Amino acid sequence: MKPFDEMHLADGRVREHYETYARWLAQQPPEVMQAQRAEAELIFRRVGITFAVYGAKDEDGSGTERLIPFDLIPRVIPRHEWNEMQAGLRQRVTALNRFLHDIYHDQEILKAGIVPAEQVLGNSQYRREMAGVDVPGGVYSHIAGIDIVRAADDAGKGLYYVLEDNLRVPSGVSYMLENRKMTMRLFPELFSLHKIAPVARYPDLLLDTLRSVAPSGVAEPNVVVLTPGMYNSAYFEHAFLAQQMGVELVEGQDLFVRDGFVYMRTTQGPRRVDVIYRRVDDDFLDPMAFRPDSTLGCAGLLDVYRRGNITLSNAIGTGIADDKSIYPYVPAMIEFYLGEKPILNNVPTWMCRKKEDLDYVLAHMSELVIKEVHGAGGYGMLVGPASSKAEIAEFRAVLEANPSNYIAQPTLSLSTCPTYVESGIAPRHIDLRPFVLSGTSVRMVPGGLTRVALKEGSLVVNSSQGGGTKDTWVLEA
Repeated sequence: MKPFDEMHLADGRVREHYETYARWLAQQPPEVMQAQRAEAELIFRRVGITFAVYGAKDEDGSGTERLIPFDLIPRVIPRHEWNEMQAGLRQRVTALNRFLHDIYHDQEILKAGIVPAEQVLGNSQYRREMAGVDVPGGVYSHIAGIDIVRAADDAGKGLYYVLEDNLRVPSGVSYMLENRKMTMRLFPELFSLHKIAPVARYPDLLLDTLRSVAPSGVAEPNVVVLTPGMYNSAYFEHAFLAQQMGVELVEGQDLFVRDGFVYMRTTQGPRRVDVIYRRVDDDFLDPMAFRPDSTLGCAGLLDVYRRGNITLSNAIGTGIADDKSIYPYVPAMIEFYLGEKPILNNVPTWMCRKKEDLDYVLAHMSELVIKEVHGAGGYGMLVGPASSKAEIAEFRAVLEANPSNYIAQPTLSLSTCPTYVESGIAPRHIDLRPFVLSGTSVRMVPGGLTRVALKEGSLVVNSSQGGGTKDTWVLEA
């Protein structure tokens, strides 16, 4: 089946919400677009908007940082579609937070048999240290990045699906913000032709969300961003968000625990910290509780957390809710906790730990996408239709050796959007990552980060796998 085209109808006509943009684009000489593309790359490089690629090497053998390619042609979403998607995101993230509170407290969903207890309690992402720990407002995932894809149904209508839930340390929001700034700089006339919902207030919403979940009794909470350091692949984003929020960017060595509280070292002496927006994985947060060899966290942090004297965003232990082995149960969570039918659908999923599912997957590997349950960034997966017989045979051996470590899904033909590539304008597959903020309320800016697979025919949009990004417009009218 032909992929759903975001800009064009099946007969080639332009969709209504793209009409104004299409007329403008038709009037742009190719050499002007090429010059704007070069200018965007130059500006991004000057600003330092790069992405460190682990394992990649330059010619001299050193590590490499790359620009995430920015595409000039925006992805446009009409307001009515966004309104429904937003309602579905709010519903989904609310249920996931309820699930996290439940499994670390009364475990009602496990007792009811809705989610198998062994899938949770035996999962490496389940943190027993969090059992019985109360977090402000019962919110565990304050920042969620929900990956949404669109595929055509039998009638050719484009349907949205949730592909993944990212609840640990989701990244990419800085690129959403910088893409909008770049589009406004290069093509200011477009913003007089369209009513585009703004995204610039995201840092204010983020800071407001973080302050709203500070420990009780703290009137003026001190918020910091905790980064693993400048060699982390997303360091640009850590520094960017700290600067945009007007808070300190700290590393583990800048923090210490004293008398049941966390402090940061400053030139004016110690200053108490109330909320940590951490971009460090659970295992590295506290060498006294998790990995003793970690130098990225703060010794004694977990004890302060258990006492309720520090808020961590996102909470320790959120990883269990975005583990791919838990993903198939999210629709049931929505019904269990909220008494509602899911607004956004899951992608059909086979759980390879089940014998009947494994048998099906092994018989159809060339047709499916098979993913590691703990995997991320496009790694640890097999895209069957794009793989050779040798690659499939090699992956089969890995799958058979540890089937519970994998899920499988049909190869969705992700929707395409016109994209400016070397040969000119051509369709490329895309997804969308909206960022959902949960504090005293659930909020988000319209749209999110559209990621695009720049290689012709590729379905892998991840930046680490050569994907690029687009500005995402939600039209106000």
